[in-house]
Amino acid sequence: MNKAETSPPTRPDRISSRGELLAYLDGIGIATHTEDHLAVHTVAESSTVELRLPGTHTKNLFLKDEKGALLLVIAKSSTKVDLKRVARHLGMGRLSFGKPDLMMAHLGVTPGSVTAFAIINDTQNRVRVVLDNELMADETVNCHPMENTATTNIAMRDLLRFIRDTGHDPEIMIVTGS
Repeated sequence: MNKAETSPPTRPDRISSRGELLAYLDGIGIATHTEDHLAVHTVAESSTVELRLPGTHTKNLFLKDEKGALLLVIAKSSTKVDLKRVARHLGMGRLSFGKPDLMMAHLGVTPGSVTAFAIINDTQNRVRVVLDNELMADETVNCHPMENTATTNIAMRDLLRFIRDTGHDPEIMIVTGS
């Protein structure tokens, strides 16, 4: 085997489709399983979709503070994220949801398709990644694969590896109120 056959794929500048994402994950040795479903735009809508996937379903919040700092919070779909607590813990200003154009510019996805996988498109590392502490106990998690018409199951350790491979250092914290 020559070196070209054994080298991992180069991190792409941008991933815009499920196919590109799944090919990249496969190329770096991360196993996943994806199921198609009707488009869902909210956690409430996704709870009506029946999937045969093990693991915990996630919700992903793309946020910004009043100074323009960006944040992606990844939590269990049932978690009630306390934005004031998150901001206080991270030393950020008041948090609000990031606008669609900001989301597209930094994560390459539209509202309803926000996913932990989209962090690969933040090549300037402007977005801080926060993982809910409760999510860390789960062996596998389920995220949209860059679109809201499918869900991808991935081992938590592989998701962490993926996030770190993008150049982001995920911060693990309790995101619910006290």
